[in-house]
Amino acid sequence: MSPGSAIEHAEQPHETNGVFSLENILGGDHESLEHPTATDIPAEGWDEESTAKAVAQGYCVECEDQPAQVFCEACADDYCEVCFAAQHRKGTRKKHSSTPLTSPKEKKTTRADEVNGDPQAATVAENGEKMDVEDSDDADSDDELEAIAAPSPEVILSAQPAVGSQVGEWFVERSKFIPVRLTLGERKYLRLLEAALQVSEYTDKIDTIGFGLSKAKRIVHQIRELCSILSGLVIAADYKQGQELFQDRDFESNSEFYQQIFELGRRHKIMNPDKMRTTYGKLIYILQDSQSTEVKDLLNFSCVRPIKSVYILLQETNALDLLRDPLVTYATMEIYSEGRTRREIQKDIKNKERAIETLASRYSRKDLSQENIRQCLYSIGDNHAFLRTNRDPCDKMITYLKQYFHPTQAKDGKTSLAIRSGKGGARLSHDHSKQYAYVLQSLTLWREILHDMFHLWSLAEQDLLSDTVPYRLRDTGQGLNRVQAAPKTSRMMHVILNRAQRSIGSWVGSSVIHMGDHNVPNALMFIDKYSQIYRILLPICNTLAQIPTLLEKPSIRSFIEDEFGSADNLCREILGDFFRHGFDGSGADNFYDAGSCIDGRLTSAWNWCSMLEKKRFFPVFLLTGFIGFDGEW
Repeated sequence: MSPGSAIEHAEQPHETNGVFSLENILGGDHESLEHPTATDIPAEGWDEESTAKAVAQGYCVECEDQPAQVFCEACADDYCEVCFAAQHRKGTRKKHSSTPLTSPKEKKTTRADEVNGDPQAATVAENGEKMDVEDSDDADSDDELEAIAAPSPEVILSAQPAVGSQVGEWFVERSKFIPVRLTLGERKYLRLLEAALQVSEYTDKIDTIGFGLSKAKRIVHQIRELCSILSGLVIAADYKQGQELFQDRDFESNSEFYQQIFELGRRHKIMNPDKMRTTYGKLIYILQDSQSTEVKDLLNFSCVRPIKSVYILLQETNALDLLRDPLVTYATMEIYSEGRTRREIQKDIKNKERAIETLASRYSRKDLSQENIRQCLYSIGDNHAFLRTNRDPCDKMITYLKQYFHPTQAKDGKTSLAIRSGKGGARLSHDHSKQYAYVLQSLTLWREILHDMFHLWSLAEQDLLSDTVPYRLRDTGQGLNRVQAAPKTSRMMHVILNRAQRSIGSWVGSSVIHMGDHNVPNALMFIDKYSQIYRILLPICNTLAQIPTLLEKPSIRSFIEDEFGSADNLCREILGDFFRHGFDGSGADNFYDAGSCIDGRLTSAWNWCSMLEKKRFFPVFLLTGFIGFDGEW
């Protein structure tokens, strides 16, 4: 048969009868071959999305788990504010116009009725109002995520109320994530917990491959061993109290005691990030394993309880009005000594003490003692001290950037922040104006993260200790790590990133946030990573602040003038080198792990710290008392 006759023959109508042959393949009815009913089955598989599955009405078309807040007229889609900002940040989409939508609950009902046109889409309640027919579990989880990611619009968390001003709801919102300071008696138990965790080999026994017993039995054995060590230490410290607690030798009956001990460790770590550096991770992994259903059934009790926060303590006693009193700004203010006389400092101390005693006597009641009120105020003051140590260095570095460098133009090579890939270890290529914006954005983002660090820490613990989000043990290139998704922490990070982007107006580089991958395996690694920012910035700020003091010594002044010309040139050289090579995308084996992503910026800064000894201004750091980036300041 010639090719022409074969084609003519193939075009003729014929019966396929489901037979697999060349003639049927070339025929016009090849779709019914072998699977005559295949056209009735929608294409869906492990690598394909269901074509019949639609986004829930009233929710963001991008993330699909947040209520829609804006409607893009060009895309004709509904977005939440975070996803809309992320999708319309650059390119032609940046010109898209949007309109705000009604409240999420109203939109769910109205748009569902308009799109479906089905009168059965809504049911009539007893009072005659229409209600959505939704799965209650899904609604609860969405409301929870909405509450996590979107604080009240009346509360501006990034703006701390000034002393003596009207505080509104700022302290109420802030106190939800501020743990209560430990009392003297609780600190004794904390020392026992740290001692027990120091000798525990939990992660060595659990996070291994190819062990004898099942993992659940190993976990239960290790948790009971830790509880036994705690019991023995309590009896050794206070025999009478220990006998009362453990006379029946039953773990389940003493579950409340163990929950309290573990909660003390978590609360202490949040208030003091530089403490428990080797034991907190072990504690979290123990509690993470104890949340699995199989382990709970074997233990017959839970090891986890909510963190005792200032908000919870005052809410239980109906004393939240304490946090709305203008005197709370005096009772919790930070007292600085730099550039002030002793008389001014003493005056502030007396005002603070008077405000604390006034609030303690004004709001004390039968179920809330004056000592409890003082503990709450001291805890809020501890939060302010945390912000001063961790957040304020970011503000200082932003001030230095604006003081010593021009946003768009550089006077000469020494004041230029331009970097080129391959030169000086840089992996990015930015001109001066782009690098200036890149550094400013990174410092602003770090500042916003540290401002909400207690909030992020609370969400990170919720992700880590969730009984619905499992982890998997995986070699990430840095040993075996527990890789676990962190949806709540990730969502809050995107909100913070969106806030930083809006405050600046533009964004240079990638906005990828690593979470639950080989770069940042879980929320614990994320918290540990960003709680180290002050260890990078604070020594630099301290060195720059002490340079004028060094100039008072003639020999050091002569050295600085001979090497750098002047103190101003020295400061500019230190800052210029940090702003160039502390934000150049270096510090990793490939571009994806470092580069310009959100976490890569911090990796580059740590890489600069490791190279400090090779810089020509390193002796100046030593002259100001610099020990290391992990030292005491």
